[in-house]
Amino acid sequence: MGAGFSQRGRVGVGVQGIGQEQPAAGAHHAHSLVGSRLDPVECARSRETVQRSDLAGWAEYGYCASHSRYFWGLRLHLVATLHGLPIGYALTGAKADERQVLLDLLAGDPTLAASRPGQILLADKNYFGREFEASITGAGIQLLRRARKGEPERPGGRFFKPLRQTVESIFDTLKGQLDLEQHGGHTPTGVLVCVLQRLLAMTTAIWHNDRTGQPVRRSLLAYDH
Repeated sequence: MGAGFSQRGRVGVGVQGIGQEQPAAGAHHAHSLVGSRLDPVECARSRETVQRSDLAGWAEYGYCASHSRYFWGLRLHLVATLHGLPIGYALTGAKADERQVLLDLLAGDPTLAASRPGQILLADKNYFGREFEASITGAGIQLLRRARKGEPERPGGRFFKPLRQTVESIFDTLKGQLDLEQHGGHTPTGVLVCVLQRLLAMTTAIWHNDRTGQPVRRSLLAYDH
């Protein structure tokens, strides 16, 4: 699992900790459907903690729609197969443009798209825009997302809801069984390591379950004790 540090755009809204997960050899993860999702990684709550945090300049205030509240921290952008195997990830400030982050992930490792042409990328309605969608199409990827208000119905819209629930369940595993929200990191390196530990744990469990013929590849019940 590789990781690097870089800064793009204005100060505090950088792409940081970008890396890719390559599917395990022999595993059945070269699926044509992958999902992209971002989720909050809260790093502090009190004003005093925010002011003295070593994460200042990377972490920032953002809004979490699922909890209907603001938070201070980062966002984990994750691209994964529908089995839950991480393919690409990025940790960014809470206000980073998810579309640009996804394009950076694809540019960082062109083989993500080139080695598996014709993939379908499942994403929410914020992944929109003429230039963005042209870039995704140019990479040989078909974007499946909900129509935004005022847009006509998009192709494949009827498949979005059940597939989206699968993508959301991947983050439920990270947050529920792997305690992503209680990562415990207090420095840029510490947060990155804590998040990567959880991604690696999920990757390892999926690989092991696949190799041992388990019926549910993302199940962590056998290791949750």
